Amino acid sequence: MTEAEFQQAASEIFAPVMSEYDIPGLAVGVTWQGQDYVFTAGVADRDGGVAVTDRTIFELGSISKTFNVTLAALAEVEGRLSLSDSVATHLPDLKGSAIGKVSLMDLATHQTSGLPIQVPDEASDDASLMRWLHNWQPVPGGERSYSNISIGLLGRISAQSFGATYDKALQDHVLKPLGLGSTFVDVPQAEMSRYAWGYSRQDDRAVRVNPGMLDDEAYGIKSDLRDMLRFLHLNLDGSGAPPELRKAMAQTHAGQTETQYFQQAMIWERYPWPVPLDQILAGAAPEMAMKSQPATRLPKPAPGGEVLLGKTGSTNGFGGYVALVPGEDLGLVILANRSIPNPARVEAGLALIKAVLPAGQ
Repeated sequence: MTEAEFQQAASEIFAPVMSEYDIPGLAVGVTWQGQDYVFTAGVADRDGGVAVTDRTIFELGSISKTFNVTLAALAEVEGRLSLSDSVATHLPDLKGSAIGKVSLMDLATHQTSGLPIQVPDEASDDASLMRWLHNWQPVPGGERSYSNISIGLLGRISAQSFGATYDKALQDHVLKPLGLGSTFVDVPQAEMSRYAWGYSRQDDRAVRVNPGMLDDEAYGIKSDLRDMLRFLHLNLDGSGAPPELRKAMAQTHAGQTETQYFQQAMIWERYPWPVPLDQILAGAAPEMAMKSQPATRLPKPAPGGEVLLGKTGSTNGFGGYVALVPGEDLGLVILANRSIPNPARVEAGLALIKAVLPAGQ
């Protein structure tokens, strides 16, 4: 695909999406067989009229979770913990509780049977969070429960195994070794001019993410298009990463549980490739995140294969989607400063992937 062909395809696919959902700014990229393609449109700041570029910093929302599990897998690779450990092994305050018996791999795959998506209001600090968790009870019949709490606990435990805060552990052991110099938990003052404003779907106000319990671990990372393309490229071809991180990233891709529409890996959602549009749209539907769903642990992890790995992410003002198609050596990034419905991003992303591949396969 030539650069001109990519620009035309991306414009034809995303211009209608930007119009329908009134998206102020958008950055889209594809890394394919070692070559990057970039499309940007609109503004990062309506008031200032600042155009989106490939260096505009967006909030990743739950795409942040893919970095979290990379740190967790690295901790296991380095012998700092085992993902088969129970939560209580690393958080003794939770001994004797239901959540204390859950494994770290269960946290990484949302396999908690009812843990809510958000930290409850009454858990406003560490002490109240531990009290709430100690009293929490699982709900029968819905093994997979998409939750910021579960991944937040995993990030906390992983960072603890490195003897650091989550921010520092991630920076020192994942972001810096991977050469991701524009990916942050907290955007430095010197980089704030690149940080886009998000725009609320409710009232169109300019917004940025608010602090909250377990926010860094669950949805707190900000990054630009170039760094995200690099992250995906390294997930596809780890030759540019340290050996331990290469192994850790590969581990996050293995299917661990089976849901109605996809295999759940460590945060990544695995679909067969090529994937039918109706299947991936069903997997991206709101009820997959908002309601507990049946999920069965696989007898053994399912590595490799012809698959698409995807993850959406949102904050109040931002929405994104990333995908990997390892068999095609292809990665996709969509970053927008408006949170639009997951199926709309996924459908547009799949259309662009198919436009890039030979014969639109």
